[in-house]
Amino acid sequence: MNPAFSAFQWHGGLLADHSTDTFPTRLHALVGQQTFLTKEGSTYFIYQFEGSSTIHGDAVHHLPKGYYASVVNGYTITGNSAAKAIIIERQNFHGVLLIGGPVEEKGRLKYIDGCTDSLLIPPVKFGDACLNHLHFPPGIYQTMHTHPSIRVGVVIRGAGECVTPYGKIPLVPGTIFIIHTDGPHCFKTDTSTMDVIAYHPDSDFGPKDEEHPMINRTIVDGVSAKHIDAIRTQ
Repeated sequence: MNPAFSAFQWHGGLLADHSTDTFPTRLHALVGQQTFLTKEGSTYFIYQFEGSSTIHGDAVHHLPKGYYASVVNGYTITGNSAAKAIIIERQNFHGVLLIGGPVEEKGRLKYIDGCTDSLLIPPVKFGDACLNHLHFPPGIYQTMHTHPSIRVGVVIRGAGECVTPYGKIPLVPGTIFIIHTDGPHCFKTDTSTMDVIAYHPDSDFGPKDEEHPMINRTIVDGVSAKHIDAIRTQ
């Protein structure tokens, strides 16, 4: 077993259970015409790798190949015959219903060593979970690094490998993976680009009650409302 990186095969159901982590997370896969039921107390981050799925709740939402979503309690997710989707459950967290896609060719933000990334589903508030797109150009050999919480994702395009002190893991489209907390690793590409969807169960980023676009740009006598304690909602 590689203590830094785990890869998973596509089969429907629960693939990994990290419910005892500081930021409890479970990894599921939906394959074919399965139905997945959400439950109270969790938020689910979805990436539709193949086929399509339908999200049923107070309305019906279609999730085609290459699209992503977050859903909360009260929804069911049903795949078509060609469906392959990862469903990442963040327990003890109430997010929002969001659907987006397709994932762009490159990230909007500069990352490290020539890579770029985009926030697909950002933290609703500071510290919340998020879903990201990470883009690797050809010829990348990242600096070895770690993360303070697990990362869960899937390779959606291109090819490369994950390099760890315990071995190298080839990465191709459809590789589902977990990078374990504090696991040293880096990604490498040769002649191909590579694109990855990556879930983070927490963040040190996002709007706060005292710092967000609505309050920052509310001006009273030339002063931002974020500096006026007397009128800020308590």
